[in-house]
Amino acid sequence: MKFKVLVVDDSHFMRRAISHILEADGRFEVVATASDGAMAIQKAANLLPDVITMDYNMPILNGVEAVRRIVADLAIPIVMVSAHTTEGARQTVDALQAGAVDFITKPSGEVSTDISLAGDLLVERVWAAASVDHKRLVPRPRAAPILVPRVAAIGKKVVVIAVSTGGPAALSAFLPALPRRSAMALVIVQHMPAAFTGTLAERLDRIATIKVQEAKEGDRPVPGTALVAPGGRHLEFAPDGCIHLSTSEPVNGCRPSADVAMKSAAAVFGCDVVGVVMTGMGHDGTAGLVAIKQAGGATVAQDKASSLIFGMPRAAIERGVVDSVIPLDELPRHLLQMK
Repeated sequence: MKFKVLVVDDSHFMRRAISHILEADGRFEVVATASDGAMAIQKAANLLPDVITMDYNMPILNGVEAVRRIVADLAIPIVMVSAHTTEGARQTVDALQAGAVDFITKPSGEVSTDISLAGDLLVERVWAAASVDHKRLVPRPRAAPILVPRVAAIGKKVVVIAVSTGGPAALSAFLPALPRRSAMALVIVQHMPAAFTGTLAERLDRIATIKVQEAKEGDRPVPGTALVAPGGRHLEFAPDGCIHLSTSEPVNGCRPSADVAMKSAAAVFGCDVVGVVMTGMGHDGTAGLVAIKQAGGATVAQDKASSLIFGMPRAAIERGVVDSVIPLDELPRHLLQMK
């Protein structure tokens, strides 16, 4: 049985090229195409495809608004096909926060005649999205901020979070639920290219109660702040606790890699580190949790029911290095109550 796909793009060339790449794989059937967001909503409702590829810049209704309506009304997984530009990053992050499952970047411009260069990645992301349990796409009400009468000792915990596919939406629910004053210093390793992580940090900062920013060389984890590892660079900690960014080889196919950040945090902060593995494909973060446990720190994984993709949490749980498995909406309170 093939997955049914709806391809949405205002460019006739891109609709044909994306359709050809997917159908050539043999696991997909492109049941329809659409040239604008309004048409996409109509065809999605009529055809109920298993997965949708979505452009952003389209007439009548843009990609983000189409994503928001389709996910809310039909719970169909969507993969954004984005321009690799600063504006494209903003649009893509908005779509991910609106409920899109994942994205790929076009090799060159809005109309990429060389889209075939991203063909393997397109197939991989669309296959993964089509395999998602649609029930997990139903929007959850955003958790209210947690009020705590007293804050634990300042600087006691450094929380390193590993997150990938489904991360922007999960972080958009998680961060606003933290209190404005917190003893936790957060470091987030979200698998994204350069330029996208800065935009993600900006968007999260707008909705979070704590300060969120992209990490820079020499930054230090500070209570009440979340630092997002920049795309294309590994984040590590110097002996004095300051952040060092490097372009050394990818780990687990990722740069930044959560394993790199977590191992470094364990070596520097020891038992004051909490490692958290959230939704995502693959196994990045598992080896990092091993290092954190060996250093006396605590380890947490997001549970299956609240994870869009359970790959990373499952890998860590099966390795036997997770202390607690927690639903997304209970994760803020669980972290705040840790001693």
